[in-house]
Amino acid sequence: MTMTIYEALGGQAGIRRIVEAFYPKVVKDPLIGPLFPEDIDPVIDKQELFLTQFFGGEPLYTEQYGHPRMRARHMHISIGKEHAEAWLQCMYQALQEVGVPEEVVDPVMERLAGSAYFFVNS
Repeated sequence: MTMTIYEALGGQAGIRRIVEAFYPKVVKDPLIGPLFPEDIDPVIDKQELFLTQFFGGEPLYTEQYGHPRMRARHMHISIGKEHAEAWLQCMYQALQEVGVPEEVVDPVMERLAGSAYFFVNS
């Protein structure tokens, strides 16, 4: 039996730890930090729900907010390749910080890279 990325990350509790390690890095990043609202807590909560679903857990985001339509939700923000790379770097650091095993980090980052670059619109 093959474990999903969601299971390998420790389920929803593991995703929550990652998201809580991730967003302090995002808000401190000079390039992408200004793109986020001052009150980051709702963003953290939504990201937890989204990543739970994205990595193979329950469809919590869809149940609460409908279809993610993530590219459309980010279209009002000018996002370049450098923004995607900064976002991915923050996520990589968060995965390292919470101790995600390297054999799990690689598939997580590969999956997230596809999404991050999909948001590039400028």
